[in-house]
This record gives sequence, structure tokens and C-alpha cells, in this order.
Amino acid sequence: MHVISLSAFDLSLAALLLLLLAGCSFRIGLGIEKKIIISGMRMTVQLLLVGLVLKVLFASGSLYFVMFMSLVMLLVAGYEVWARQTRRLRGSTGYLISTGSMFVSSFSVAFLALTVMVGVDPWYTPQYAIPMLGMLLGNTMNGVALSSDRLITDIYKQRGMVEQRLLLGQSWQEACGDIRRDCMRVGMIPIINSMAAAGVVSLPGMMTGQILGGSSPIDAVKYQILIMFLIAAGTGFGVMTAIWLISRRLFDDRQRLVLDNLTSAKAH
Repeated sequence: MHVISLSAFDLSLAALLLLLLAGCSFRIGLGIEKKIIISGMRMTVQLLLVGLVLKVLFASGSLYFVMFMSLVMLLVAGYEVWARQTRRLRGSTGYLISTGSMFVSSFSVAFLALTVMVGVDPWYTPQYAIPMLGMLLGNTMNGVALSSDRLITDIYKQRGMVEQRLLLGQSWQEACGDIRRDCMRVGMIPIINSMAAAGVVSLPGMMTGQILGGSSPIDAVKYQILIMFLIAAGTGFGVMTAIWLISRRLFDDRQRLVLDNLTSAKAH
């Protein structure tokens, strides 16, 4: 079975649907029509550029090229997490925490999968390494962004309650323990919902792509199960790491809540 190529006309028809959605947004006053159009244009340009880069990358198979591409993906994902936060840690701390938490989780899980589970040789084969890392980073990014933003916002809003607990002799872990647990749940909800609905409500993207590419449905299912497990683990570890690092920065060594190192996103 060969893959049916899509023409520019086919893509233009799909783009018209997006323009129709933007028109509906303008008509009913949602105010997101500009974001819809800009996001669609940005996605198109980004994917076309990535397609050209991956074509060269797949042809070369160079470890250094793969590592460079992975680093770029990580840095951009870290920025997206940092940019989505309503309130942020001052300076580069918030960016370093989001980037570091995704590096620890996504890269370690991807390396384990490539070397042990999939067993591809060499382990950095671009056709496996880049798509797998991309799926892990994309989902981990969403989980870390949701949980990080929720953590800082909730602690800021409930600072009075947190400080009262500290005055009663609780440690910083105990004073914000409920908030931290709720934020971790928020970060994990998307992937939990995706796993619960996979195969019943929706066919996940990787499985759909493999089937359209001519792979056996059973092989596609096996790979999708593997990817979903990896994404859940990567997202969970990334969320836990980010929550611990951020909450630790909000308290000093004397167990006091420190909020003067926060800045509003509107200031940027």
C-alpha cells in the first residue's frame, strides 16, 4: 500500500475550514480569530521547515545532527512552558526549571525506549529518535506548563493560608502540600484522559500515521501502546520535578514564603 500524496489544492481546502472558523469567531465576538489565523500560518511554516530539516537529517543519520535537533526542540519547549505562565519566577530561573525538568524526564525516557524497548541500532537513528522525542517533549511540555502555572497562581492567591501554616510550625512541604498535589493532578489529567479514550473515542496520531503509511494495524497498536506509556511516564516525572523545583524556589532556607521573586507575564 502506497501513501496517497496531498497536493497544495488539498491543503488549501483544509485551510479554508480554518478561515471559516476564524470568520465564525469574528461573527459571534469570540475575539480569537486573529490567534486562529496566526497560529495556522505559524504551524504551516514551522512544519514545512521541519520537513526540510528532517529530510536532510534522515539522509545523514549523524549523531551530532540528531543531538543538535533535540537540543533545539528542548529549548523551544522550555520557552513555551515559561511563556504560558501567568506569573513567573524572575530572571532565567523559571526557564531553566521548565527546561531542566523536561530534559530529565523526556530525554531519559526516550533514551531508555530507543536502547532497550525498541532496540534500534544505532539508538540515535533519526527516523525513530526525533519523532519519539518530539511526542514526549510535546506532551511533557503541556503537563509541565499546566502544573507550573497552576502552582504559582494558587500559592500566590492562597499566600495568607500558606503563611499561617508556616507560623503554626509546618514545614514548607506541609504548608503547600495540598496545592502541590492538586497541581500535579492538573498536569497529569490530559495524558490520563488520552489513555482512557484511546481506541474508543479516538485513534491516536502515531497509530493513525502508521496505518495510513501501510503498517499492520497490530504493529501500529503496539507502537501506540508503547508511546502512550512512555508519554505518561515522561509527563508524570516532568511534572513532579518541575513542581518540586518551583515550590522550593518559593521558600527560603528559613521556611518563609518568598514571593518577591515573582513577576507578572504582562511585564514582558
